[in-house]
Amino acid sequence: MSRLEHLRTFLDVYRLASFTAAARSLDLTQPAVSAHIGALEQLVGKSLFERLPRGVAPTPVADELARAVSPHLDALETRLASYRAGAASGGTLWLAAPPDFIHAALGEAAQTMLENGYRLRIRTGNRERLYELLTTASVDFAVTASLPDEQTCGFETLRIERYLFVAAPALAQHLGNPPSARQLHEHPLIAFDEDLPLIRQAWMELFGQPPSLQADITVPDLRVIRELVVAGQGWSVLPDYQCTEALAHGQLVTLTPQQRAPTNALYLVWNKRHLRTPRLTHARDLLWQSLRQRSK
Repeated sequence: MSRLEHLRTFLDVYRLASFTAAARSLDLTQPAVSAHIGALEQLVGKSLFERLPRGVAPTPVADELARAVSPHLDALETRLASYRAGAASGGTLWLAAPPDFIHAALGEAAQTMLENGYRLRIRTGNRERLYELLTTASVDFAVTASLPDEQTCGFETLRIERYLFVAAPALAQHLGNPPSARQLHEHPLIAFDEDLPLIRQAWMELFGQPPSLQADITVPDLRVIRELVVAGQGWSVLPDYQCTEALAHGQLVTLTPQQRAPTNALYLVWNKRHLRTPRLTHARDLLWQSLRQRSK
């Protein structure tokens, strides 16, 4: 039997941490999966998995083998998928992303996907929810602001966002440009949550130390934060793509020198186990191109 088939089985067991789940994913019997893993263990002369009451845990040998073979097998599967018979595009496509990103960036991508025969189904959520949806194959793709696990996920960089201190023009005059830490402390802070994830990075870049302030208003939606800041309710830190129009129209002023604005990448992510059809490969390329174009 082909060693390639054994290695594909190995990768599914490794990524799913379960012989049973891998058998279901590959449409094999569980004894067949066990036989494939047993053949590889005999070949390498070492155990690949530790059997647990529920599922399996990889050994260091399995970790090393996965790192060595996964890029090549995944690339081969993707290339072979492009030659398979059947529809290369169209059908229902499931995409997950933060709701504020969907609001800011989906328009052009939606038009592109519809023109190519796809129907879009959108899910939203935070970081944990997005990766849960990918892992369970509840969605085909996700947009995240965190670097994915390269062992289980494929990804492409969509854009590099800059984190900007922003305020309404009247408040910006009081704060100065750039503002001092004392001046910012004296005016209301509007933040995504109590941990101040965006504020913390921008504050560290500007002042060289962690912020010691607490938010006056927290709301887990960047769109709402932007509107509150535009209304003069306080200051905040926003990704540049969330406030480009407000800055252009003079509704907001950025207090951050461009050369000192911290950056973060946004990624288009997919589960490597599920990108095995020409339809999804085509969809991935279209999504990446259309979402990426909006960042230029």
